Amino acid sequence: MSPTLTLVSHLLCPYVQRAAIALHEKGVPFERVVIDLANKPRWFLDISPLGKVPLLKVRRPDGSEAVLFESNVICEYLEETQPGARLHPEDPLARAEHRAWMEFGSAILADLWGYETTQDAAVFEQKRLALAAKFERLEATLGDGPYFAGSSFSLVDAVFAPVFRYFEVFDAISDSRVFDGKPRLDAWRQALAARPSVRDAVVPEYPQHLMAFLRKHQAHLLTLAA
Repeated sequence: MSPTLTLVSHLLCPYVQRAAIALHEKGVPFERVVIDLANKPRWFLDISPLGKVPLLKVRRPDGSEAVLFESNVICEYLEETQPGARLHPEDPLARAEHRAWMEFGSAILADLWGYETTQDAAVFEQKRLALAAKFERLEATLGDGPYFAGSSFSLVDAVFAPVFRYFEVFDAISDSRVFDGKPRLDAWRQALAARPSVRDAVVPEYPQHLMAFLRKHQAHLLTLAA
């Protein structure tokens, strides 16, 4: 009997999306519980060492429960324990390289946080340039696709799909130009956006929730709307 899995989530969190994509790719049934990070419930704080999402609650067949935190840890656990498609390369060196690029994806998210929340035009431009530079590095790394490592979808794809999803909303407001001159990256974005696991990692109202988040933070990005 397999353990029962519950993914504790937030509607916008890109790290939650990584875990959700991995779960969908593995074909693993799971329950999803959405919380408000601005008003964290007591039960969540009691089980979350860092007060962050995602959490994966793993209920064992004997009724006992474990709680995993940190998205990459959750994804690695799923890869090691769940059937379905392999999401890491078999070769140890290639697997280590994939893990390194997953960390690179987290560095991009750090720049994105400033890009989407700042009210300062200078900070916004600094973050835009930092993103463009990191995407340039990615462009030089990609092969013929359609995914990061060719024909096989991997955990690196699960990490970058939520990054690219942001720009479906951002670039509808104002073209960031961070993807200009990057045809392989653009093709990768499109392939990920079409993937069912990626689409199903968020609610259909995701764009509206993200726009509400930008308005709440009075983001400089909104001032660039045509």
